[in-house]
Amino acid sequence: MNLNFPYQFDGRGRTSEADLNDYVSQMVELVLFTSPGERVNLPDFGSGLLQLPFAPNSQEMAAATQFAVKGALQKWLAGYVNVQDVTAAVDDATLTVTVAYSVVGSDVTQVQTYVYGGTS
Repeated sequence: MNLNFPYQFDGRGRTSEADLNDYVSQMVELVLFTSPGERVNLPDFGSGLLQLPFAPNSQEMAAATQFAVKGALQKWLAGYVNVQDVTAAVDDATLTVTVAYSVVGSDVTQVQTYVYGGTS
């Protein structure tokens, strides 16, 4: 059973489920937006991506982000996704991270982009 995240109930009052693609997308988001040390029983779970907006913005930081995100996804979601590419780009005060992956057993590539910083 693939639980929907965030945890919620369906129309029958039961735990809401997600199809495999939605579930994997939600899991990628969980890995990216969980900071290491945030989960008591899994202290190294997560990518540390949320700490990056507070770090100095540079090409080196973008490369480190790319490495950290790809490593975290491969470590925690190895049974669900094949990570094809992770790119991180810096433009002034904006960090853009793009993740391309395919669900294990599928040839369909999913692409998710996350943007941090900049003006709103």
